Amino acid sequence: MNTETKTSARTGTGRPAVVLLSGGLDSATTLAIARAEGYCCHALSFDYGQRHRGELAAAQRIARALGAATHRVMAIGLGEIGGSALTDTRIAVPEHGGSGIPVTYVPARNTVFLSLALAWAEVLEARDIFIGVNAVDYSGYPDCRPEYIAAFNTLANLATRAAVQGARLTIHTPLIQLSKAEIIRTGQRLGVDYALTVSCYAADEAGRACGRCDACRLRAAGFAAAGVPDPTPYRQEEGGKAGTEKDLSKAR
Repeated sequence: MNTETKTSARTGTGRPAVVLLSGGLDSATTLAIARAEGYCCHALSFDYGQRHRGELAAAQRIARALGAATHRVMAIGLGEIGGSALTDTRIAVPEHGGSGIPVTYVPARNTVFLSLALAWAEVLEARDIFIGVNAVDYSGYPDCRPEYIAAFNTLANLATRAAVQGARLTIHTPLIQLSKAEIIRTGQRLGVDYALTVSCYAADEAGRACGRCDACRLRAAGFAAAGVPDPTPYRQEEGGKAGTEKDLSKAR
């Protein structure tokens, strides 16, 4: 089911922008950057059949906390396609890094997300779309690379009525060349409460992280490199020890 919520009276007076908001660390920082630049932000999240559904509740918290004008959650059926550990529970989320593109890659996910963001931007008469992709501390997904974003930006200005009628559309990627530590420091400066965010690929419904997946390792390494305490809640294993205590030490 699609939902849209007016989240805050602190909307800003600038021009409208669509901000993709997953509920994770990077997208929260991206929303904070867009707000700091004066945009009136319309946050867009997707219920796409992901197993880590705790990120949707996180997205709602972040949209409210960071002053998005509206927050829309759009339901799309990527889980019906499968082919990813994030949408198919028969495929295990890997607990150790490997070579190549990992099974947590969701086929064409950012292309679908950006296409829907582009459609909403046209309706809002917005000329700016923000997405928190990163090509430094990331899992190697092909749709997070600068050349992909450049190609989609070209498409956006060929395939829309707004662009054909003279309105230049821009895909903003403020984090694409930053390390995870730099992203965290930027967010701290802008007042992002990272305790609200969920990054884990295998987070439970309460948003508690596994402490083992690639997203958890990158997040923990980022906080360690930034010299910032990690506010992530982790699930407890049998015996009372959190996964992060013995699995994330390698990331620091």
